[in-house]
Amino acid sequence: MSEAQNAPTIFAEPTPLGLIGLAVGCAALAPIALGLALTPAAFKTAAMLCLLFGGGCQFLAGAMSLANKNLYGGTLFTAFAFNWVMNWWVLTSIAGGVMPDHAVMLSADICFLLIFAAMTYGFGFFSGLLFFFLLVIDLMYVLKIIAGITGTAALAMPVAALTILLGLTALWIAFALLLNPVAGKLFWFPGPVFKAAPHTAR
Repeated sequence: MSEAQNAPTIFAEPTPLGLIGLAVGCAALAPIALGLALTPAAFKTAAMLCLLFGGGCQFLAGAMSLANKNLYGGTLFTAFAFNWVMNWWVLTSIAGGVMPDHAVMLSADICFLLIFAAMTYGFGFFSGLLFFFLLVIDLMYVLKIIAGITGTAALAMPVAALTILLGLTALWIAFALLLNPVAGKLFWFPGPVFKAAPHTAR
């Protein structure tokens, strides 16, 4: 996830750490999204996992990526880390009987969709798998926004399925980055979807 492959780095590649944290966060949300665990204890348990793994791992990965001069990875992980902190607050609030304001959350989701749509296009210049990963996030936000505007509950299961798919895709990419360099190409990791325009000399 670095656009400066030959630049000297301070830290080892932090992307697998961020993706593993994301996968754990998605796993914690899955029982709630599927309607299998809707007690205050379930919300509080998922909230802590979202904070530590979704927020903590991704913030650490983002900070290290920025230190390594990886603008794309650093921006995505750092911004997404605060999104996971928001998930922690939402789950904790619901467990305490306080529902977050609908209009504010909907407005934020629309903003997130714009951000991730632009990032999706950018990651298409790095890998088709990373492009797919961001597309899953985009689709999740599209469904959340539609549900928020229409008030329908029919999209709850598709959002839950996308949450699980996102976690599994994150693990696949993390395993590819961790294991492929030492064990061969165990995990499929395609090249770019788009080709960057050639630089012209001035």
